[in-house]
Parts: sequence; C-alpha cells; structure tokens
Amino acid sequence: MRRLKSRLDVAGWRRVFGALAVASAALLGAASPAAHAEVAAADPIDASMRACLARSDMSTTTGQVQCMDNARIGWKAAMDSAWQQLQPKLPPARRKLWEKSQASWLASREAEKQLLAAVFATTRGSMYVLAEADMQLQPVRDRALVLRSAVANAGSPPPSRPRACSADAQCEHAMFDLRRYYRRLQSKMPAHARPTLVRAQRAWSGYLAATTPVVDEPGRIDIIGARVATLKRLSETVGND
Repeated sequence: MRRLKSRLDVAGWRRVFGALAVASAALLGAASPAAHAEVAAADPIDASMRACLARSDMSTTTGQVQCMDNARIGWKAAMDSAWQQLQPKLPPARRKLWEKSQASWLASREAEKQLLAAVFATTRGSMYVLAEADMQLQPVRDRALVLRSAVANAGSPPPSRPRACSADAQCEHAMFDLRRYYRRLQSKMPAHARPTLVRAQRAWSGYLAATTPVVDEPGRIDIIGARVATLKRLSETVGND
C-alpha cells in the first residue's frame, strides 16, 4: 500500500498547510514522493506560489488564497496545454478513451466544487478558507501531472488494463477505506447537504470508471487513494469552528 500511503501522507500535509499556509516551504517540502516523481521540485508554478505565499504583502488570508488561486489557474493552463499536446499523439481508439476520461474528470470537478462549498459552509475560521483553496488547487495540479506523464509516454505501449478491483487486494483495501470515510462524512454532513455528497461521489465514480482503461493498477490506486485522502480530510473538517 505504498502508493496509497503516500496519498494519505498528502492529507496530513494538507492539514499542516491549512493551518500554516504562510510558511511557503510547507507546500513542496512535505508533498508526497509520488508527486515529486512527476514534477521537478523547481516547477515554475509551484515556485511562484511559494514566493507569493512568502511575501509580506500577501500574508493576509485574502492574500494567501490569491496565491493559491493563481497557482490553480497556472496548473489549469498547464493541464489544458498537456491535453492539447496529448490528443494528436494517440491513435483514434486510445484518444476516445482519454477523451472520456477527461470529460469525466471535468464533470467530477464541477460536482466536487459544490461539495467543498457545502462542507466549508459548516466551518468558521481563516484556516478553513485556506484549506478550501488548497483543496481546489490540488486536484487540478494532480490532473495536470497525469496528462504531462501521458504526453511523455504517448509513444510507449499502453499499460496493461487493470484487473477487476475484486481481484486486486490493494484496490479492494483502498475501496474499503473509501467507503468508510464516505460513510463518516455522510453521517456528519447536514441533512440538506447530503445530496451534494451523493452527486459528487457519483461523479467521481464515473471518473474512476472512465479512467481505469487508460491507467495501470498503480495508477488506479493513485486515483482511489487521492479520493480516500479527500473524503478523510472533509470528514475531519465538516462542522468545525
């Protein structure tokens, strides 16, 4: 479960970052090894955000959020660029699979925005404003890195399609954790906001199903592990003040 553990480590880093966003070194200094395997430590987007977070004139909550929003916009542009580069490199059948994956990811992000808004509406305090901005940023960064990697490997044979999750012990264990944290979050959500969680999880499940054909088994574990980390983080956040 090394990959899943690295994802859960990211959740711990996010908790630290939410509380200490002014410490710019926290962003990359404690990021997961899996993330660093995909991107150079000196990536201009990350470096620019660290510099922004360290500026005295950006030390307010509003300033810190602006730094993270700028990074999110930067990673969105990087994602779009990688996507445009990837499409012509793929044979038609493979391109259709990636198109379905990307469309499902975009739909999942729209549903997730509503879920984050519902969860953080139950909190009070500037640290949660920062945490929400971070949780808006990280999935965009992750997707940009996935697409960059796909571009780099487009000339290689496609990865072996993962086995059914029921035949993969790591996948089954990860899904067990996912269901556990989903139920925990659901039990803590205000009744009126629970449908938002249901919609977000359904959209994420569609993304997982659409993306499984274009990744290998470790890649699938990364996707599930990231979701486990998100649900765990939200279940620890909802209702806090």
